[in-house]
Amino acid sequence: MDLTLSEKHQALADEVAQFVARQGTRAPKPHAGYQPPDERMLDWQALLVEHGYSARTVPREYGGFGAAPDVLEGAIIAEGFARAGVWQGFMNQGVRMVAPTLLEVGTEAQKRDYVRPTILGRMLWCQGYSEPGAGSDLASVQTRAVRDGDDYVINGQKIWTSFAHYAHMIYVLCRTEPDRPKHAGLSYLVLSMKTPGIEVRPLPNMTGRREFNEVFFTDVRVPAGQMVMGPGDGWKVAQGNLKHERLKLGNPDKIAQRLHRLVTLMRAPQADGRVAMQQPELRNRLLQLQAEAEALRAHHLRLLTEQAQAIDSGVKRLIVKLAGTGLLWRLSALAIDAFGETGLRYAPHADASEDDEITVWNFDHMYDLGMLIGGGTSHIQKNIIAERGLGLPPEPRAASALPASTSGDQHRIRS
Repeated sequence: MDLTLSEKHQALADEVAQFVARQGTRAPKPHAGYQPPDERMLDWQALLVEHGYSARTVPREYGGFGAAPDVLEGAIIAEGFARAGVWQGFMNQGVRMVAPTLLEVGTEAQKRDYVRPTILGRMLWCQGYSEPGAGSDLASVQTRAVRDGDDYVINGQKIWTSFAHYAHMIYVLCRTEPDRPKHAGLSYLVLSMKTPGIEVRPLPNMTGRREFNEVFFTDVRVPAGQMVMGPGDGWKVAQGNLKHERLKLGNPDKIAQRLHRLVTLMRAPQADGRVAMQQPELRNRLLQLQAEAEALRAHHLRLLTEQAQAIDSGVKRLIVKLAGTGLLWRLSALAIDAFGETGLRYAPHADASEDDEITVWNFDHMYDLGMLIGGGTSHIQKNIIAERGLGLPPEPRAASALPASTSGDQHRIRS
């Protein structure tokens, strides 16, 4: 794996460094996600798209920068922002999952209607996948969509739907072909959250906030043209979507930014005068986490190399989610310990909570614990890697515990 930058790529790295040095002070602090983005965040996102630092390869006709695909360019940009500790814009479900999926398999009308406002952060999305009886076994969803003339009529329930309380749009995996095998009977629909018949009920979590929701559909009418691909193709679309999600959840660039924040924190004197970096136990923990972050970065570069060579990385992609989410959680745990006694302070509902560093680290710590489950639990990810990647014997299962058709399911928990 040759990590030497070409003249072209070195020029881009220098350009990014100059941009963050010149414009970095304009970058907002991102919200933890419990409220919609403000105008400052939207303005920063538009600036990033304009310069090609976000939505770089999205064609210009859909609002992007229009650069030719180059996986190394994306890595150089992300690393430059992470090294400077500057927010690289929205990494939400719309930007990192919906827009790429629609560009891959959406109709021309879907790309034209949804991609531009999505990459600019002005159209926010939530995911209608998990149900009370369909989490890890996603193909067991029971939400129905029945064809009625030019529409589909949706009835059912979704749960653990992040940010549904303020999202503009939702993408829903539902059953349209009940007589076909369960994977083949699913379809993928996109619709406005203002569509009559949708009810959202927030679910409080241990952070004290309400990022997750239940979503109920009662006779919700959706034009057939809002189906992505065709009837019965929902599983294929969802798998492409989840591929983007798992890389997003363990994003090494997010880890690099958090590590940068942590090092800055540990070098600064705390309220009692202590400097965490001078405490051997805390410093040793930091060194171990730095080593793990560097190992994950090397793995990410390996995946980028394979992507550039059109090699399917297979289950190796799951390592990003499995290792990355655990690492993020332990980074925030070390930050709380570095604060000492004051690290116990947590005020999630205060007006200035986003400016309270201790509250932000505590929020990250609790939220990231949930991400060990979100996008497929760590235990299930390990099983998939072991069985499909390493060829180990499958975990014993009681014959009566699984329907006959569950073999080969892609696993997940939270949408």
